[in-house]
Amino acid sequence: MRLCLASTSPARLMLLRQAGIEPLTMAPDVDEESVIAAVEAAESRILEPAEHVLLLARRKAADVAARLAEEDPSFDGLVVGGDSMFELDGEVLGKPHTPANARARWEGMRGRTGVLHSGHSVFRISPGAGAREEHAVAEASVTFADDVTDDEIAAYVATGEPLNVAGAFTVDSLGSAFITRVEGDPSTVVGMSLSTLRRLVRELGVDWTRLWRDL
Repeated sequence: MRLCLASTSPARLMLLRQAGIEPLTMAPDVDEESVIAAVEAAESRILEPAEHVLLLARRKAADVAARLAEEDPSFDGLVVGGDSMFELDGEVLGKPHTPANARARWEGMRGRTGVLHSGHSVFRISPGAGAREEHAVAEASVTFADDVTDDEIAAYVATGEPLNVAGAFTVDSLGSAFITRVEGDPSTVVGMSLSTLRRLVRELGVDWTRLWRDL
């Protein structure tokens, strides 16, 4: 049983490898901003964070599943798509991209608790059969230390690590020392909830252990 990760995220790839799975990887061809803008315009409202991440996770998985079925008609397995965003006091905090934004973000987050929303979509595809899908959103709360100093923030930002991750932090690398508590599946904060993914895989009739590489 093969699994294709519809993502170029190193964190998601690392999670699957740590869980005993060596996936194929394929970058989804999805214009995320256009997808969200189109749906919000059609519905005349701003999507909630859980809706946002689930919509993108499903679009990513669907895109890769369709391309994979066309390019490799013999493919028999699963396609996994994911998306994450961090919410603090009702404000969605995406990737800061610049040092100035990351620094300001951390100055505002210390001592506070936010929620990481992670969307998951799993497509089951097999030769001669239509694709089936299961999806879900997992959430985990993250509390930041209240004694993080300005110098520590500056040093962390200077590493470049927080610039291109949702919420401007990691829980599995340098940022972990500045986090005091995670409530929920910790892997949710890294990139995807492995317990949620296992449940979705099982709902599609596949035993999680069939995905393990030869150990």
